Amino acid sequence: MNTLPKSERLHGKATVSALMSKGRWGFTQGLKYCYLKNQPTEGGFSPNRIMVSVPKRLFKRAVRRNLLKRRIRESYRTQKHLLPQSGTDVLFLYNSRDILEYRDINEQVGSILKTIGNEGQL
Repeated sequence: MNTLPKSERLHGKATVSALMSKGRWGFTQGLKYCYLKNQPTEGGFSPNRIMVSVPKRLFKRAVRRNLLKRRIRESYRTQKHLLPQSGTDVLFLYNSRDILEYRDINEQVGSILKTIGNEGQL
């Protein structure tokens, strides 16, 4: 299945505000990210969830914002196996004025996922 199901998308005002207030922030060249590891529930861990944001002040045209969001989501989808299934919420925030190529975004998302995955093993 080549989709990112709704269960893996971060949504809801309470969960997003909890992520932004309690989460840990990091930076790469073109992306800013925030992540928060959730506590296990009765049935184990919830799935990892992501949210992607491209600010309107950087790209006025929705076509460009949507292009970048698609590239980030696809990069995550193809590399989500790098992140352990521990119920982590991740926010990707695009912060470059340039439109990066897919391979550059893919490398950055991969390094972010490795960093988050290794952080739990320390």
